Amino acid sequence: MAEAHQAVGFRPSMTSDGAEVELSAPVLQEIYLSGLRSWKRHLSRFWNDFLTGVFPASPLSWLFLFSAIQLAWFLQLDPSLGLMEKIKELLPDWGGQHHRLRGILAAALFASCLWGALIFTLHVALRLLLSYHGWLLEPHGAMSSPTKTWLALVRIFSGRKTMLFSYQRSLPRQPVPSVQDTVRKYLESVRPILSDEDFDWTSVLAQEFLRLQASLLQWYLQLKSWWASNYVSDWWEEFVYLRSRHSLMVNSNYYMMAARAGNAVHALLLYRHRLNRQEILPTLLMGMRPLCSAQYEKIFNTTRIPGIPKDHIRHLRDSRHVAVFHRGRFFRVGTHSQSGLLSPRALEQQFQRILDDPSPACPQEEHLAALTAAPRDVWAQVRSSLKIQAEDALEAVEGAAFFVSLDSEPAGLTREDPAASLDAYARALLAGRGHDRWFDKSFTLIVFSNGKLGLSVEHSWADCPISGHMWEFTLATECFQLGYSADGHCKGHPEPSLPQPQRLHWDLPEKIRLSISLALRGAKTLSGNIDCHVFPFSHFGKSFIKRCHLSSDSFIQVALQLAHFRDRGEFCLTYESTMTRLFLEGRTETVRSCTREACNFVRAMEDKEKTEPQRRALFRLAVEKHQALLKAAMSGQGVDRHLFALYIVSQFLHLRSPFLDQVHSEQWPLATSQIPVQQIHLFDVHNYPDYVSSGGGFGPADDHGYGVSYIFMGDDTITFHISSKKSSTKTDSHRLGQHIEDALLDVASLFQDGQRPKPRCRGLQEEDSGHRGGSLPCHRRGSRAPTKSTNF
Repeated sequence: MAEAHQAVGFRPSMTSDGAEVELSAPVLQEIYLSGLRSWKRHLSRFWNDFLTGVFPASPLSWLFLFSAIQLAWFLQLDPSLGLMEKIKELLPDWGGQHHRLRGILAAALFASCLWGALIFTLHVALRLLLSYHGWLLEPHGAMSSPTKTWLALVRIFSGRKTMLFSYQRSLPRQPVPSVQDTVRKYLESVRPILSDEDFDWTSVLAQEFLRLQASLLQWYLQLKSWWASNYVSDWWEEFVYLRSRHSLMVNSNYYMMAARAGNAVHALLLYRHRLNRQEILPTLLMGMRPLCSAQYEKIFNTTRIPGIPKDHIRHLRDSRHVAVFHRGRFFRVGTHSQSGLLSPRALEQQFQRILDDPSPACPQEEHLAALTAAPRDVWAQVRSSLKIQAEDALEAVEGAAFFVSLDSEPAGLTREDPAASLDAYARALLAGRGHDRWFDKSFTLIVFSNGKLGLSVEHSWADCPISGHMWEFTLATECFQLGYSADGHCKGHPEPSLPQPQRLHWDLPEKIRLSISLALRGAKTLSGNIDCHVFPFSHFGKSFIKRCHLSSDSFIQVALQLAHFRDRGEFCLTYESTMTRLFLEGRTETVRSCTREACNFVRAMEDKEKTEPQRRALFRLAVEKHQALLKAAMSGQGVDRHLFALYIVSQFLHLRSPFLDQVHSEQWPLATSQIPVQQIHLFDVHNYPDYVSSGGGFGPADDHGYGVSYIFMGDDTITFHISSKKSSTKTDSHRLGQHIEDALLDVASLFQDGQRPKPRCRGLQEEDSGHRGGSLPCHRRGSRAPTKSTNF
């Protein structure tokens, strides 16, 4: 998603003004610290699991084992083969009357050691099983006998009741690919876009790198992979995100579309409660392989704190309030009473009190949040002064569970101008007005005046599937479980005894006010330059692609190559983000979708002499190539994260590599991402297709490029989110959208005897009936929703 922008032109040794910054820590020290951070996280997670009663094995299993040993001892059997007698000899002698107590203690110690050894054995066995990736390389829908056996063993060793972090100690570590393979794949990926002369020069640089520097840099990465949890993820977070000095707005955040404040906040807090108790099931890829859940830990109570030379992520164990922004004023709203979490109706009451509060904003308070959209160095300096002047108010915002923005303007789909209204909706979520989002918070819940809502998500703490998982739960819970009363209010009763929301007061001296004015000017410039286009493609969807026996993601990616070529008349490096969460603390990898096979197909589509069978055969080859690259990236055999980590080591060693310099000076004119639908079990997608989230989007990675995300909504609709810069004369989001539609129809016609599919659109619905471009049915305070029960 927005990571592509951060990765482009990445320079860990440069500040925002171009000055050199020395990475003073020796590389061995940095590797040691990486491992130390990893072990601290493991110990912290272990202790949290113990305290919350979700230890890897149930205490009942220990009690059962202890009881069995005691029973065997009573029957004069010794399952310990003499070990318990040796343990008794090591215990203090308390006298004859305590002889039986010594026996019980010896049995308890033996049971604990045996219990721990069994747990460790199960983890090791499961880690070995999860290191198998043969299932990923098999054709979709087919399963070999070894894979069936593997799946059965995984289910046996996983236990009967899995929880969110059940697999964390058994996930394998991400492997370091062969440097020769990585360089070979890189050269293959750039061949379609380079001239013969440029490619020959790049090949020379690559061979020089392999001969002179590669083995040394690779050795350090191997060392780190043995010591730390993941050889790349912590450096990716630090150097790509936290050391970036650019504004977070547009560059690092992304948005999700959806409607209603009381129920939505309550649903989010319900998700946090289940998260804390690990009652959320771990995600299984293709229903078979568990994914790493580490990123879930920082969804709530998290803020990215600006600093020099880098930011840091502050995560609190708990927070019992949310920070709310409305008409230039900040409020602290408690989320709990003495009896527990506030009901949706009580939260609605608190939000209504804020809406009814007539007090005006203080001078410059209205635009204060524009500082979070400023370059990070600027915001870090101002924040130091702000913390002195208004420490309590700043702590209330940064220490909140999340940030809520109650916008005074409506948004979402309208019948009068559906296309323009969706585009404006996307821009409002991505950038707002530049001063009405706290971009440092892990996410901002945005509620518009007509009840529509969405998310603006800061990217450094986690990737899109994590926030998407939370968002799906929130929307389904808000509609199908919580619901609304007949008069449109949240269900339940108000609580008049609740204290009023606390108004936050900021003492802003003249120096900070000047900084706010400058930050607001920059934020408005950046916001005004972003062009967003959202359109639902309803001619066909996932079901048609499956009938063609093709991968849906690969189908779209190859079609995007055709669309972009028609838009720009040339091929370009294409960034597609995929996950590496098959491994412990894995994040993402890049799939370089512009392949030689895809380019051959595009040329065939533009060549009138090519027949449909020839084009269809070339399209299948392009899809198969993309699938191979996707699976390689997911299984830790990608190109870009390995080259990134090699580059970081070279910077620590002050070892210049012209090849690595060239790799990290590349531009990505086309950045793409698929938004996954992960929890179709939450409600009946087929009966309520309009309640599927329409996904979200992000800013372009290049000033003259596009950002394209897409989501499969049910079986027959694909929604695209396209962004570009208005300042560019080479890009136009609406123009690319038309090319994408034409490309999809042209590709589909290859599988329908030259006939383009007709749209399957159900027609624009009324504002009250709820379109997922604008979400659920909505009113000012709430709305009715289907009463279908959902099993959570």
